[in-house]
Amino acid sequence: MSSAKTPPDQGPDRPADKPGGRGAAFRRATTAVVDGLRTAGASLSTPAGSTEPLLASAPKRWVRMLPHLIALGFVATLIPVTVQVLTHDYGVGGGLAGALGVAQAAPLLLAVTRPLPAWWIVIIADVMGAIITMASDPDRPGPWTPMIVVGYVVLCCTLSLRESRRTLLGVWLVTVVAGLVLGAFHGGDGQDTGVLLIVLSGAVLLLGALLRERGDARRKLVEQETISETERSQRTLLEERARIARELHDVVAHHMSVITVQADSAPYRLDGLPDAAREEFGSIAASARESLTEMRRLLAVLRSEGVNGERAPQPGLDRLPHLVEATVRAGIPIDLSRPELAILTHLANVSPAVDLSAYRIVQEALSNVMRHAPGARTKITLSLDDENLLILVVNGPSTEPPSPLEGTGTGHGLIGMRERVRLVGGTVDVGPLPDGGFRVAARLPLLPKGSGTA
Repeated sequence: MSSAKTPPDQGPDRPADKPGGRGAAFRRATTAVVDGLRTAGASLSTPAGSTEPLLASAPKRWVRMLPHLIALGFVATLIPVTVQVLTHDYGVGGGLAGALGVAQAAPLLLAVTRPLPAWWIVIIADVMGAIITMASDPDRPGPWTPMIVVGYVVLCCTLSLRESRRTLLGVWLVTVVAGLVLGAFHGGDGQDTGVLLIVLSGAVLLLGALLRERGDARRKLVEQETISETERSQRTLLEERARIARELHDVVAHHMSVITVQADSAPYRLDGLPDAAREEFGSIAASARESLTEMRRLLAVLRSEGVNGERAPQPGLDRLPHLVEATVRAGIPIDLSRPELAILTHLANVSPAVDLSAYRIVQEALSNVMRHAPGARTKITLSLDDENLLILVVNGPSTEPPSPLEGTGTGHGLIGMRERVRLVGGTVDVGPLPDGGFRVAARLPLLPKGSGTA
């Protein structure tokens, strides 16, 4: 029996195991490392877009000045201490020690607004200072002096509050490389401070970044809540306007129907009408029918999905005693101040829009009492002046805890009141009372603005 030959791509010498295959993998790894270094270099060379000082948005002036004062305090402390330590402990010349002290500490003032450029200055000055101090006295702590450690940690605080994660990672990697390389050349018996700076800078950068991101998330959440609340209020307003328009449909449709009937019957009720007048009445009736049809289409647009049309007649002030009776049964004691007979006769001639709006205002006021002040004694007063219907609903403080399900309310009550009052051209005043109660005072014109008398 002849043995099958091993395919060339499955034998021990397949291309993946050849040096050329390993070379391709090495090239890919090298390319990835170079791309990562290029990205890190771009991050380290591109500071944050904002040059606004730290805490610049704080409401109080002394808080806004606090970063500048802290940076000034560190600079004023580190420069003389650095000069003193370098000259006396490390044997560095006075002029060179002063230049190193200024180069290592003064950029902290710049870090308040531009921390990344300040870091470039500091890291170069720190590396130069480490080389000089190790050459001067290798038996002292190195490669970083204690002043370098303190200033660098403070600088990391400002970086973490402004720069991105990628930039912070690049800063820490540079710190690690510089510390390890300089630590390898640090001879003598002095304490190695390279690892100390690596650990402290990494912890500060990580903690500062987490605090900053937490603050950013909280601010975005507050902004989103504000936007959501505004959108919710706008949506509620639009819903109330649509509901009011649906309720007024019957009122307007009634008037349009009357116009249609009068125009259609005019040629039969009035003798001796010329042909031109008959045509005019016919045109009026046709326009009224067309308007009524368009109103029905508008009502279909305003009606929410899944909401059936309202079949019952719209209520008015004549239904107010029934509303009060139902509310009293719900546990709200109410005193209704009814107008005299002459006033009732006058109210019989009030416009349908005002009649409906007045009823709804009282209804919304009583609903708010039930939600926010259950058990509170409430007084409703209706009165008239020369041209206005006056509505006053006053409730005392609550005698029972608000319902946990409706304690927060929906806000529709006050929005609905204001929209109805605006609709008929009146005014409304709502607000709490000193004793803990609440007051709703509305003034509605007996005839809405823009209407005329027959």
